[in-house]
Amino acid sequence: MKPIILIPARMAATRLPGKPLADIEGVPMIVRVLRQALAAGVGPAAVAAGDPEIVQAVEAAGGRAILTDPDLPSGSDRILAALAELDPDGAHDVVINLQGDIPFIDPEAVARCARLLDEQPTCDISTIVVAEGAVADRSNPDVPKAVLTMQPDGRSGRALYFTRSVLYGDAPVWLHHGVYGYRREALTRFTAAAPSPLERLERLEQLRALEMGLSIWAAVLDEAPISVDNPADLERARRHARELA
Repeated sequence: MKPIILIPARMAATRLPGKPLADIEGVPMIVRVLRQALAAGVGPAAVAAGDPEIVQAVEAAGGRAILTDPDLPSGSDRILAALAELDPDGAHDVVINLQGDIPFIDPEAVARCARLLDEQPTCDISTIVVAEGAVADRSNPDVPKAVLTMQPDGRSGRALYFTRSVLYGDAPVWLHHGVYGYRREALTRFTAAAPSPLERLERLEQLRALEMGLSIWAAVLDEAPISVDNPADLERARRHARELA
Protein backbone atom coordinates (compact mmCIF):
# COMPACT_ATOMS: atom_id res chain seq x y z
CA MET A 1 0.00 0.00 0.00
CA LYS A 2 1.38 3.40 -1.04
CA PRO A 3 -0.81 6.30 0.15
CA ILE A 4 -0.76 9.95 -0.88
CA ILE A 5 -2.58 12.67 1.07
CA LEU A 6 -4.41 15.38 -0.87
CA ILE A 7 -6.11 18.42 0.68
CA PRO A 8 -8.80 20.12 -1.43
CA ALA A 9 -9.16 23.86 -0.82
CA ARG A 10 -10.80 26.84 -2.49
CA MET A 11 -11.31 30.44 -1.50
CA ALA A 12 -15.09 30.57 -2.08
CA ALA A 13 -16.86 29.77 1.18
CA THR A 14 -20.27 31.17 2.06
CA ARG A 15 -19.81 31.43 5.82
CA LEU A 16 -16.09 32.24 5.87
CA PRO A 17 -14.76 33.62 2.57
CA GLY A 18 -11.05 33.06 2.03
CA LYS A 19 -11.06 30.33 4.67
CA PRO A 20 -7.92 28.43 3.53
CA LEU A 21 -5.77 31.53 4.09
CA ALA A 22 -7.35 32.48 7.42
CA ASP A 23 -4.55 33.41 9.78
CA ILE A 24 -4.18 31.22 12.86
CA GLU A 25 -1.46 32.73 15.02
CA GLY A 26 0.70 33.66 12.05
CA VAL A 27 0.13 30.52 9.96
CA PRO A 28 -2.48 30.16 7.17
CA MET A 29 -4.99 27.45 8.02
CA ILE A 30 -4.23 25.42 4.90
CA VAL A 31 -0.54 25.33 5.84
CA ARG A 32 -1.41 24.01 9.29
CA VAL A 33 -3.48 21.23 7.73
CA LEU A 34 -0.65 20.32 5.36
CA ARG A 35 1.81 20.13 8.25
CA GLN A 36 -0.47 17.74 10.16
CA ALA A 37 -0.84 15.61 7.03
CA LEU A 38 2.93 15.31 6.64
CA ALA A 39 3.27 14.50 10.34
CA ALA A 40 1.09 11.42 9.83
CA GLY A 41 4.06 9.81 8.08
CA VAL A 42 1.98 7.72 5.69
CA GLY A 43 3.14 9.29 2.43
CA PRO A 44 3.59 12.56 0.55
CA ALA A 45 1.01 15.32 0.93
CA ALA A 46 -0.11 18.16 -1.30
CA VAL A 47 -2.88 20.72 -1.58
CA ALA A 48 -5.39 20.48 -4.45
CA ALA A 49 -6.08 24.21 -4.77
CA GLY A 50 -8.90 25.92 -6.57
CA ASP A 51 -7.21 29.34 -6.52
CA PRO A 52 -3.68 30.64 -7.22
CA GLU A 53 -3.56 32.47 -3.86
CA ILE A 54 -3.69 29.12 -2.09
CA VAL A 55 -0.87 27.73 -4.23
CA GLN A 56 1.25 30.77 -3.43
CA ALA A 57 0.68 30.48 0.32
CA VAL A 58 1.48 26.77 0.39
CA GLU A 59 4.61 27.12 -1.72
CA ALA A 60 5.79 30.07 0.38
CA ALA A 61 5.66 27.73 3.38
CA GLY A 62 7.68 25.09 1.53
CA GLY A 63 4.73 22.83 0.64
CA ARG A 64 3.41 21.34 -2.59
CA ALA A 65 0.20 22.56 -4.22
CA ILE A 66 -1.50 21.87 -7.55
CA LEU A 67 -3.80 24.44 -9.14
CA THR A 68 -7.06 22.82 -10.27
CA ASP A 69 -10.13 24.08 -12.12
CA PRO A 70 -12.01 26.38 -9.70
CA ASP A 71 -15.35 25.17 -11.11
CA LEU A 72 -14.92 21.54 -10.09
CA PRO A 73 -18.08 20.50 -8.22
CA SER A 74 -16.58 18.80 -5.16
CA GLY A 75 -13.46 18.14 -3.16
CA SER A 76 -13.38 14.58 -4.49
CA ASP A 77 -13.23 15.87 -8.06
CA ARG A 78 -10.51 18.32 -7.04
CA ILE A 79 -8.25 15.66 -5.54
CA LEU A 80 -8.73 13.42 -8.56
CA ALA A 81 -7.64 16.27 -10.82
CA ALA A 82 -4.57 16.93 -8.66
CA LEU A 83 -3.78 13.21 -8.55
CA ALA A 84 -3.74 13.04 -12.35
CA GLU A 85 -1.00 15.66 -12.39
CA LEU A 86 0.99 14.45 -9.39
CA ASP A 87 0.85 10.73 -10.11
CA PRO A 88 -0.18 10.03 -13.72
CA ASP A 89 1.39 6.57 -13.66
CA GLY A 90 -0.67 5.37 -10.68
CA ALA A 91 2.15 4.65 -8.24
CA HIS A 92 -0.08 5.61 -5.30
CA ASP A 93 -2.87 3.09 -4.78
CA VAL A 94 -4.46 4.84 -1.77
CA VAL A 95 -5.59 8.47 -1.64
CA ILE A 96 -6.37 10.22 1.64
CA ASN A 97 -8.79 13.13 1.20
CA LEU A 98 -8.09 15.49 4.10
CA GLN A 99 -10.35 18.52 4.43
CA GLY A 100 -8.61 21.89 4.43
CA ASP A 101 -10.53 23.30 7.41
CA ILE A 102 -9.31 21.01 10.21
CA PRO A 103 -6.04 22.74 11.15
CA PHE A 104 -5.28 20.61 14.22
CA ILE A 105 -6.27 17.19 12.93
CA ASP A 106 -4.41 14.50 14.87
CA PRO A 107 -1.88 12.92 12.50
CA GLU A 108 -2.89 9.57 13.99
CA ALA A 109 -6.41 10.06 12.59
CA VAL A 110 -4.94 10.28 9.11
CA ALA A 111 -2.82 7.21 9.75
CA ARG A 112 -5.87 5.30 11.02
CA CYS A 113 -7.65 5.90 7.71
CA ALA A 114 -4.69 4.44 5.86
CA ARG A 115 -4.41 1.45 8.21
CA LEU A 116 -8.10 0.56 7.89
CA LEU A 117 -7.67 0.04 4.16
CA ASP A 118 -4.73 -2.25 4.90
CA GLU A 119 -6.48 -4.16 7.69
CA GLN A 120 -9.83 -4.65 5.94
CA PRO A 121 -9.42 -6.15 2.45
CA THR A 122 -13.09 -5.48 1.60
CA CYS A 123 -12.87 -1.81 2.57
CA ASP A 124 -13.07 0.57 -0.40
CA ILE A 125 -13.26 3.83 1.57
CA SER A 126 -12.20 4.59 5.13
CA THR A 127 -13.23 7.48 7.35
CA ILE A 128 -13.40 8.59 11.00
CA VAL A 129 -16.09 8.97 13.66
CA VAL A 130 -16.29 10.11 17.29
CA ALA A 131 -18.87 9.37 19.96
CA GLU A 132 -21.51 12.02 20.50
CA GLY A 133 -20.48 14.82 22.84
CA ALA A 134 -23.99 15.83 23.87
CA VAL A 135 -27.52 14.50 23.47
CA ALA A 136 -28.31 17.56 21.34
CA ASP A 137 -25.96 16.19 18.67
CA ARG A 138 -28.50 13.48 17.91
CA SER A 139 -31.12 15.95 16.70
CA ASN A 140 -28.79 18.45 15.02
CA PRO A 141 -29.15 18.11 11.23
CA ASP A 142 -25.82 19.89 10.74
CA VAL A 143 -24.07 16.93 12.44
CA PRO A 144 -23.92 13.86 10.17
CA LYS A 145 -24.20 10.54 12.00
CA ALA A 146 -22.82 7.16 11.00
CA VAL A 147 -24.66 3.90 11.56
CA LEU A 148 -21.97 1.24 12.01
CA THR A 149 -21.71 -2.46 12.61
CA MET A 150 -18.82 -2.50 15.08
CA GLN A 151 -15.83 -4.77 15.40
CA PRO A 152 -15.49 -6.59 18.76
CA ASP A 153 -12.85 -4.14 20.01
CA GLY A 154 -15.16 -1.18 19.40
CA ARG A 155 -12.48 0.78 17.55
CA SER A 156 -13.77 0.43 14.02
CA GLY A 157 -16.83 -0.66 12.13
CA ARG A 158 -18.40 -1.05 8.71
CA ALA A 159 -20.82 1.71 7.74
CA LEU A 160 -24.41 0.72 7.06
CA TYR A 161 -25.73 4.26 6.58
CA PHE A 162 -25.08 7.96 7.17
CA THR A 163 -27.84 10.39 8.13
CA ARG A 164 -28.70 13.87 9.36
CA SER A 165 -31.79 12.52 11.11
CA VAL A 166 -32.26 11.76 14.80
CA LEU A 167 -30.89 8.45 16.06
CA TYR A 168 -32.12 6.71 19.21
CA GLY A 169 -30.89 4.08 21.67
CA ASP A 170 -28.50 3.60 24.57
CA ALA A 171 -25.41 2.86 22.48
CA PRO A 172 -23.15 5.73 21.40
CA VAL A 173 -24.26 7.69 18.39
CA TRP A 174 -21.27 8.05 16.08
CA LEU A 175 -20.67 11.51 14.63
CA HIS A 176 -19.01 11.47 11.24
CA HIS A 177 -16.08 13.68 10.28
CA GLY A 178 -15.03 14.17 6.66
CA VAL A 179 -11.63 12.56 6.40
CA TYR A 180 -11.61 9.82 3.76
CA GLY A 181 -9.18 7.21 2.56
CA TYR A 182 -9.90 5.78 -0.90
CA ARG A 183 -8.50 2.91 -2.82
CA ARG A 184 -7.63 4.62 -6.05
CA GLU A 185 -10.07 2.58 -8.13
CA ALA A 186 -12.86 3.43 -5.69
CA LEU A 187 -12.09 7.15 -5.95
CA THR A 188 -12.22 6.99 -9.73
CA ARG A 189 -15.53 5.11 -9.71
CA PHE A 190 -17.02 7.41 -7.09
CA THR A 191 -16.21 10.66 -8.86
CA ALA A 192 -17.44 9.30 -12.20
CA ALA A 193 -20.87 8.44 -10.78
CA ALA A 194 -23.79 10.86 -10.68
CA PRO A 195 -25.22 11.96 -7.31
CA SER A 196 -27.47 9.19 -6.00
CA PRO A 197 -31.05 9.47 -4.69
CA LEU A 198 -30.06 9.04 -1.03
CA GLU A 199 -27.17 11.46 -1.46
CA ARG A 200 -29.55 14.11 -2.74
CA LEU A 201 -32.07 13.36 0.01
CA GLU A 202 -29.61 13.61 2.90
CA ARG A 203 -27.07 15.94 1.25
CA LEU A 204 -24.30 13.49 2.17
CA GLU A 205 -22.06 12.39 -0.70
CA GLN A 206 -20.83 9.27 1.10
CA LEU A 207 -24.29 7.77 0.53
CA ARG A 208 -23.47 7.72 -3.19
CA ALA A 209 -20.65 5.30 -2.41
CA LEU A 210 -22.93 3.03 -0.37
CA GLU A 211 -25.59 3.04 -3.09
CA MET A 212 -22.88 2.07 -5.59
CA GLY A 213 -22.05 -0.96 -3.43
CA LEU A 214 -18.72 0.37 -2.17
CA SER A 215 -17.76 -0.61 1.36
CA ILE A 216 -17.00 2.15 3.88
CA TRP A 217 -15.28 1.49 7.20
CA ALA A 218 -14.85 4.00 10.01
CA ALA A 219 -12.18 4.27 12.70
CA VAL A 220 -13.27 5.54 16.12
CA LEU A 221 -11.36 8.54 17.47
CA ASP A 222 -11.39 9.62 21.10
CA GLU A 223 -11.71 13.32 20.30
CA ALA A 224 -13.29 15.28 17.47
CA PRO A 225 -10.98 17.51 15.40
CA ILE A 226 -11.61 21.25 15.45
CA SER A 227 -13.42 22.14 12.24
CA VAL A 228 -13.50 25.75 11.04
CA ASP A 229 -16.76 26.63 9.27
CA ASN A 230 -17.52 30.16 10.49
CA PRO A 231 -15.92 33.14 12.29
CA ALA A 232 -16.70 31.69 15.74
CA ASP A 233 -14.91 28.45 14.83
CA LEU A 234 -11.94 30.46 13.62
CA GLU A 235 -11.65 32.26 16.96
CA ARG A 236 -11.82 28.91 18.72
CA ALA A 237 -8.98 27.63 16.50
CA ARG A 238 -6.91 30.70 17.30
CA ARG A 239 -7.41 30.18 21.03
CA HIS A 240 -6.37 26.57 20.64
CA ALA A 241 -3.20 27.61 18.79
CA ARG A 242 -2.31 29.99 21.61
CA GLU A 243 -2.80 27.19 24.13
CA LEU A 244 -0.44 24.96 22.18
CA ALA A 245 2.24 27.67 21.92
